[in-house]
Amino acid sequence: MESPTNMLLLLIIPINFFILGSSRLGACIRTTALQGSILALISFLMHPVSGHTLFLSGSALALKGVLMPNLLFRAIRQVQIRREIEPLIGYVPTLILGTLAMAGAFIFSDYLPLIEAHRGSLIIPVGLSTLVTGFLMLTTRRKALTQVLGYLIFENGVFIFGILLADAMPLMVEAGILLDLLVAIFVMGIIINQINREFSSMDVEDLSSLRE
Repeated sequence: MESPTNMLLLLIIPINFFILGSSRLGACIRTTALQGSILALISFLMHPVSGHTLFLSGSALALKGVLMPNLLFRAIRQVQIRREIEPLIGYVPTLILGTLAMAGAFIFSDYLPLIEAHRGSLIIPVGLSTLVTGFLMLTTRRKALTQVLGYLIFENGVFIFGILLADAMPLMVEAGILLDLLVAIFVMGIIINQINREFSSMDVEDLSSLRE
């Protein structure tokens, strides 16, 4: 299953670039949902079929591919915002930073002391690249909703690394991780709603106007 897994992992790279370079929130949400669905399939392919594997893959697909994108689409319908207009760093510089970081991730992964079973796999460099993509989204975007997407992508990077340890991690630990992710999205949804209610905008820079 290594070859199909690597082919699916390769799809994550252009998805990361698209998210970094797109201002359309709807397209970014759909792409993030696609990324989550691919990760759910990868987790299924990398491990023998069992109740543990089915739970991890099914939960990831339900949360990352269906539930959370629907919550985000509901949010953009309520606040009537379709684009990230003025990021803190332009889209071209963000893509350049993303390219350099992803190249560094592939170089760095070659020097890691991996076990033989993981040599030649793209899971380490793709996981690092996805972490960097999420971090760039969190730090270079102004809209709270776009930063929520950055958090989701960052968590997808963590999930990629978690796939390697799926056999060793107890079922309850994985359930706790997925539950924490779902709770975090609900909390962020409340924050987005409050920002929009107070300022009629989702620009996080408006928070600087708050005073004790």
